[in-house]
Amino acid sequence: MALPTLQQPSFLLANLKADCVNKPFVQRCQDLVQIIQEFPAKELHAVFPWLVEMIFGSLDGSIIGWNLRCLQGRINPAEYNTVLDFLDPSSGSMMKLVYKLQVEEYRFDFPVSYLPGPVKISIQERVLPECPLYHNKIQFPPSGGLGLNLALNPFEYYIFYFALSLIVPQNFPLGHHFSTSDSAYFILVDRYLKCFLPIEGNVPPLPSSNLGGAIPSPAPRSSAVSFASYGVHHSSLLKRHVAHQPLVNADPAAQEIWRSETLLQVFVEMWLHHYSLEVYQQMQSPHTKLEVLHYRLNVSSTHHGSPALPSYQALQAYQESFQPTEEHVLVVRLLVKHLHGFANSLKPEQVSPSAHSHATSPLEEFKRIVIPRFLQQKLYVFLQHCFGHWPLDASFRAVLEMWLSYLQPWRYSPEKPLPSTESPNRAVTEKWVPFVQENLLMYTKLFQGYLNRALRTDLVSAKNALMVFRVAKVFAQPNLADIIQKGEQLFLEPEHIIPHRQHRVFLSPSLGGSFLSSWPPAITDASFKVKSHVYSLEGQDCQYKQMFGPEVRVLVLRLSQLIAQAKQTAKSISDHSSEAVANQSFFSWLGFGSPDLNGSYTGNDLDEVGHDTIRKTDEYLEKALEYLCQIFRLNTTQLTQLMASVSASQDKNGKKQLPDCMMSESGMVLTPLGRYQIINGLRRFEIEYQGDPELQPIRSYENAMLVRWLFRFSSAINERFAGKMQALCSRQDFLGSFCRYHLDSSFSTEKSRQSPVMCRNLTVAQKPRIRLRFLASYRTLLSLFLIFFIMSLFSVGPVTCTFCIFFGYLSYSVIMTLFMDKWKSHQH
Repeated sequence: MALPTLQQPSFLLANLKADCVNKPFVQRCQDLVQIIQEFPAKELHAVFPWLVEMIFGSLDGSIIGWNLRCLQGRINPAEYNTVLDFLDPSSGSMMKLVYKLQVEEYRFDFPVSYLPGPVKISIQERVLPECPLYHNKIQFPPSGGLGLNLALNPFEYYIFYFALSLIVPQNFPLGHHFSTSDSAYFILVDRYLKCFLPIEGNVPPLPSSNLGGAIPSPAPRSSAVSFASYGVHHSSLLKRHVAHQPLVNADPAAQEIWRSETLLQVFVEMWLHHYSLEVYQQMQSPHTKLEVLHYRLNVSSTHHGSPALPSYQALQAYQESFQPTEEHVLVVRLLVKHLHGFANSLKPEQVSPSAHSHATSPLEEFKRIVIPRFLQQKLYVFLQHCFGHWPLDASFRAVLEMWLSYLQPWRYSPEKPLPSTESPNRAVTEKWVPFVQENLLMYTKLFQGYLNRALRTDLVSAKNALMVFRVAKVFAQPNLADIIQKGEQLFLEPEHIIPHRQHRVFLSPSLGGSFLSSWPPAITDASFKVKSHVYSLEGQDCQYKQMFGPEVRVLVLRLSQLIAQAKQTAKSISDHSSEAVANQSFFSWLGFGSPDLNGSYTGNDLDEVGHDTIRKTDEYLEKALEYLCQIFRLNTTQLTQLMASVSASQDKNGKKQLPDCMMSESGMVLTPLGRYQIINGLRRFEIEYQGDPELQPIRSYENAMLVRWLFRFSSAINERFAGKMQALCSRQDFLGSFCRYHLDSSFSTEKSRQSPVMCRNLTVAQKPRIRLRFLASYRTLLSLFLIFFIMSLFSVGPVTCTFCIFFGYLSYSVIMTLFMDKWKSHQH
């Protein structure tokens, strides 16, 4: 009887694999719902790992799975709704399968090699990670096997795959634009957060009545490998809570809080813990930065006696190899916003330290510590890496908004509905002072990081200007700057007797088997709280730079100057575009006028998007400058001097600006500010062709073959009839003026050149000659073709049409010759 029992799961799995090929998606999901409902856990045990991989894809990316990140309701409504129903955390069949297997306490192996880099390296080095999520789960491979595994229960195994599917590299279909916030994955993340981290009420109870028994919370298991731990293991608050309550049904939430704890631990670990706090703290040392630079340049072994240290090799292995995507950051922002709402839903009586007693429910206790113990540390290091490594383009907006969402927990307070936009005059109340002070680095250090980015971006771009405006607007909220400044003063207060490692005890979540374990008594000393926060994230030897100190103030003034320059540049582009359109005459459009040999003003791409974008850019920069003055209390005198220095750098026409230069022994050289201006397109030197117009490079609007052929033809004529043309141009009558108008090719450089050195006016005279290059212009050829075509509609033949064109141009030339003679006579 044992043989059929062993074969049944593999037979069921084979049928399901065959259905993947033969049946449509919706039908397969309906069959899975029926199978999960009818089959026992013993037979579904072998199906579960395969089904999880089919849903979320393989960890190496070879199997796409159901492609939840690309699945959208407006494109595939039937599949979209089916997936959401099947994976729903409250009533979905997949969660029913998870709970059914959870009753039997099955374990599934998860390879350590797919964990985030710091965790993977820690386990491979036989050091137990700080997060309790990995405790008592690490298993040695069987004899002859390769790699370490985690023994996970069904719920953990499912959530691990669910979280990791976000960061597995995936190729999206070409030609399709996907909105992350509308994808099935994004909606499911939101549903799981609302279900297991409810803002109102408790976590939904487990369906134990339908599963034949109560579902146990994960029990500690003996570790299969000896590890060195970071601290002493304490019992979970949940387990202590249940131990003190002999009645099983005394508090239903106490039996269910482990799902909330597991979900959040997995999300934070898989999405944020890709960069080590210890390595980040080491990287703050200038010596370490130099060593890493040598390692990157592969010169450590040649310029130094020994190769780079293994710790730096580990840094290169995982600290920079993982690069988050914009989609990843948007999902993390969803997590941040929900955790703010979850933490802010704590009952008012539970906020007081005296209320934190034995009677506190696990869910309320969880809300109290969720931000400092779960999110703060890993999000800070994650943001530091993004600020330092993200490309200097508009995609940084996703990182910026995630950061600003964390800085504003008052936007997600249950006292009012979640606003779509912030109220412009809403002050930050005293209620939020502890949050700001205990997250001081999130405000000050990251603001300085963004300030350094803003100084290297093109602020003429509307998207970059919007980001500067958003940051300035958030920090300019009434009372926020004062709270931050008070927090810095608390940190700079003289230290009293503080134990060397006590700050690690205050914030470190590494000392217990659960994040709900051994929470220290609330500390009333605000100065100690701020110091604990800073030292725990930056290390004991950190050199804190004040946000309102003189160094940062200089950077703010420099940013204000760049904002003023960007406003002038945007205005110059707008004026240049208007003049270029107004100055195009009919004859210049036909190609008979002198073309602009030096191209158009191409300092920025705003010409392509129009004046509305330029207007928005100007508004963003104007408001950003106003907010910066409010935050750092820049007085009107400083602002007036700033604007005056910007205006003084313009040329006499008030349009184009030169990069900032200074005089040196070898002549004029660019200053660091000038290099910034050139790199970011804020200013530039005017590059003009000063040579013979006939010898200038072939343009994109010219036919290369015609240019070369016409040049050879005109050169032959000029060589053969040079003497006669010289004689005609030497005459002082009307015929001489007419010939000089067409044959005189003297060119000059009388234009005011954009140069930091003194301008020189050069005039180069050459012998009279014929110039035919204008006939090689596509615009001229098109104009001639249109004239011939229109004339043919009126039954005018090619010969007659050619004669008319010649007669028209001759008349135009005569008139221009007369005007030129009169103009020259007035000049003299």
